[in-house]
Amino acid sequence: MLEGIRILDFSQYLPGPYASLRLGDMGAEVIKVEPLTGDPARALGDKREGTGLIFLANNRNKKSIALNLKEDEGKQIALDLMRQSDVVIESFRPGVMERLGLDYEVVKKENKDIIYCSLTGYGQDTALSHFGSHDINYIALSGMLSQLKDKRSEPVHPTITLADLAGGMAASEAILAALVQRSIKKEGSYIDLSLTDVMVSLMNNHVLIASEKGRQQGVAELTGAMISYHVYKTKDNRYMSLGALEPKFWINFCNAVGKDEWVPAHMSETTDQNPIYREMKELFQSYSMHEWMSFSQKVDCCMAPVLEPGELTSSKYVEERRLIFTPFEGYPEVATTYDKDSHTFPDLHPAPRLGEHTEMILKDVLKYPNEKVSRLRTTKVIKTEGVYHGVS
Repeated sequence: MLEGIRILDFSQYLPGPYASLRLGDMGAEVIKVEPLTGDPARALGDKREGTGLIFLANNRNKKSIALNLKEDEGKQIALDLMRQSDVVIESFRPGVMERLGLDYEVVKKENKDIIYCSLTGYGQDTALSHFGSHDINYIALSGMLSQLKDKRSEPVHPTITLADLAGGMAASEAILAALVQRSIKKEGSYIDLSLTDVMVSLMNNHVLIASEKGRQQGVAELTGAMISYHVYKTKDNRYMSLGALEPKFWINFCNAVGKDEWVPAHMSETTDQNPIYREMKELFQSYSMHEWMSFSQKVDCCMAPVLEPGELTSSKYVEERRLIFTPFEGYPEVATTYDKDSHTFPDLHPAPRLGEHTEMILKDVLKYPNEKVSRLRTTKVIKTEGVYHGVS
């Protein structure tokens, strides 16, 4: 869908790269602009052959050009690329791109159609804009973390970076909207996207309910406080989710387990004072998760297993929708789009080596003569194929 669109991505770590990953999966050409030392995600956490798994998971189908933006020539190369791009994504602290002379006001003078997305934690001009921050801060400040509490009402630290990923999705959504607007109005635009703003936007139900009813946990029926919408432990210490909100699904469940007398207890509470709840827990712990999975394939009652990440590759649903595939030496990749005709993606390329496409971009995209490219190899401006060609 985005074939012919060029994305110039200066972002690092997760939110921005996840946004450009989604756009690249839709067919856009993504040029990843990295410092000579590379995106820090290359060295972060668990690694495969020396490269961070976070980097590998979020940078397929991208080209890497390594530039020293502290050097005038490096800035000029970046500006030349901006002239020939449709979208710029950056995730530096507010003011950094301006100090480099690569901010939106400068770039739009060179390319009036440019769509420029600045992705930060707290926006460009708030009281918090210049403070350091991470995912845990955004979900805390937005109210999201208050919804993830244990039985002692203490916040549970999530093991997924909700704000980073939701922010990346919101950024790609905003960029797509800007591309549509450009096709209509024939002008570019600037996007100030805050990860905290995105998380607050997900609290719309909770905010209204808190205002109207004083209840802080959102939709009461969806909190796990009812026996028909709850997570139950199985015989093998796994878990099944039951979401039989509508009477027909609850009746199907009760009929299938031979407990028609439970039907009137549809909306009863998950407290140990409730005898039906106690019986429900005992029932679920009488069978394994796989036995309940087999049950859920036969009975239409809104039931699904709580799968672990390592189990997704063997999930029949994931396989049917081709959501995880292994194009690169058997390593799994997770789809961000689904195309039944092309079997998800027609062509895929693994995450690039640092500076893998530097010379190609200079020659083929910017049309720099060979003499200029050869000279740049002897400076501290570029890096190619993972080897620094500058002088020490």
